[in-house]
Amino acid sequence: MSSGMTELAWFKSSHSGSDGDSCVEVAIAEQAVHVRDSKDASRQPFAVGRECWSHFVRFAAGR
Repeated sequence: MSSGMTELAWFKSSHSGSDGDSCVEVAIAEQAVHVRDSKDASRQPFAVGRECWSHFVRFAAGR
């Protein structure tokens, strides 16, 4: 993981389970949205462009 990755402000999805079972975290950067599994922070997160993330969120919300 690059040193810049540790500087990201991660937050948990409001749709993640409260029992710690479905924990997705995202960090929004200037050029991309980074996504990781909070249950296994040792795994490399992936990043998508902000516009692609916006399309994904609208699709997932059914809009």
